[in-house]
Amino acid sequence: MAKTRSLPDKFYDKDYEHNGIHRVPLWRIAGYALNNTATNLYMMMMGYATYYLMGWVGVGMVVASSLTMMMRIWDGVTDPFIGFMVDKTNSKFGKNRPFMVIGNIILCVTSYIAFHVTHKLPQGVRFPFYVVVLMVYYLGYTCQCVVTKSAQSCMTNDPKQRPMFASFDGVFNTLLAVVVIIIPRIADGYTDVGGYASTQFMHTLWLMTAIISACFTLIAVISITPKDRPEFFGTGKPIKVGLKDYWDTLKNNRAIQMLVLSASTDKLGSSARSSAVMVAMFACIAGSNLLQSNVTGLLTIPSTIMCFLFISFFATKLGQRKAMLIGSVGGLVVNGALAALWLLGDPTTMTSNPATGALNWGYFLILHLVLSITAAGFQGISGNIVIPMTADCADYEVYRTGKYVPGLMGTLFSFVDKLVSSFAPMVAGVMFSMCGYTDHNPVMGDPVTPGLRGGVVFCAYGMIMIGLVCNLIAMKFYPLTKEKMEEIQDEVAQIKMKTMAENA
Repeated sequence: MAKTRSLPDKFYDKDYEHNGIHRVPLWRIAGYALNNTATNLYMMMMGYATYYLMGWVGVGMVVASSLTMMMRIWDGVTDPFIGFMVDKTNSKFGKNRPFMVIGNIILCVTSYIAFHVTHKLPQGVRFPFYVVVLMVYYLGYTCQCVVTKSAQSCMTNDPKQRPMFASFDGVFNTLLAVVVIIIPRIADGYTDVGGYASTQFMHTLWLMTAIISACFTLIAVISITPKDRPEFFGTGKPIKVGLKDYWDTLKNNRAIQMLVLSASTDKLGSSARSSAVMVAMFACIAGSNLLQSNVTGLLTIPSTIMCFLFISFFATKLGQRKAMLIGSVGGLVVNGALAALWLLGDPTTMTSNPATGALNWGYFLILHLVLSITAAGFQGISGNIVIPMTADCADYEVYRTGKYVPGLMGTLFSFVDKLVSSFAPMVAGVMFSMCGYTDHNPVMGDPVTPGLRGGVVFCAYGMIMIGLVCNLIAMKFYPLTKEKMEEIQDEVAQIKMKTMAENA
């Protein structure tokens, strides 16, 4: 069976011929996790698109938020097609890498066109032009996102190593808060030309996003290169996939059914805490434009450490299912406490100088920091562990049917996930409209009504709590326990060894 080893021994378990366990150095898992961060950067940038739409394209609040929802649905609709292409691809550049590179190029070019060309067109053409460009943009987004999930199973199937993707992914996503620190200051520098709604702000935001995302994608491509080969594609050989396989998997794979329910509702909750909601929370309700960046600066490092430690300990020791349960219960408690704090406390006490956002170390700020850091740990588990869990679902499909269809698995997951989470911008938009903000998002100086305060808290914490409850329900019926995965890996190893022997 030595023929099956095409890489140095460090990539394989010492009993690989019997248990089929393969792995990679941790730095490659960390590097590959940056593929998800690369697309999350663009998703974060698009969170500010409503300012551009209302300021330069000429649409109102409800239309702007509805467009975001429709584009997310379109993004989900394209998933099965891209996943189908991933499963049929087996080029000399691998199965996954071409989609990472092509996707990032499309994201870069189309986002540039959207925010640099649209406002220069005649008024009547701007909105339809923007919509068409955005539809192409989301094709690129889908290309790169699908691979984040589909390539998990070929990176490693070591049950102690696979959750480490979630650890690094959680850390990188938390570190995106550094960008959140910078963005309000960028907008503040363009106050005289419109702040968040200025074309100068959008250009700076696009340039920063495009450069960092391209660098992250390059690192991810380098990291996955040695494992992006047929040897690590489930059964060890390409599988023909038909459209009926999509229906069979969705109908009979209980693991992916429950994971989709868990992840989509979780994503709906976290997406409801949009950039506009956070601006309303800190700039409007707490009363300072720069307060958000100052608070985020304090939260970033401890939240990153907490996220990494929580995922690394619970997921590697107890298995991914139990880790999800612990993260969901803990997240419910902590987010409930944060909601109560913002509803019953006085957020304006967080700063002693609204103009600079200087921090005032009173009870509100201290409680907010402690609870937010703890929440980062628990939500790091529940929010990030779903990606390596899709690899478990792909292995389960090999165990169940003998077919390795990671693209199918990732796109089934993404399709429903995006379909459900697409309603998040609409939730925030409708909430703002009900509070009287029909032509702009709440900013510093706008009146703070009880309705606005309650609506912002609901979007920031209440929606997340609903998603966490759904996690608990889904995990009750999720079949892939730590023990079950050990059985599955043994069986998949036998399938692979049989295939290799036949091809020898």
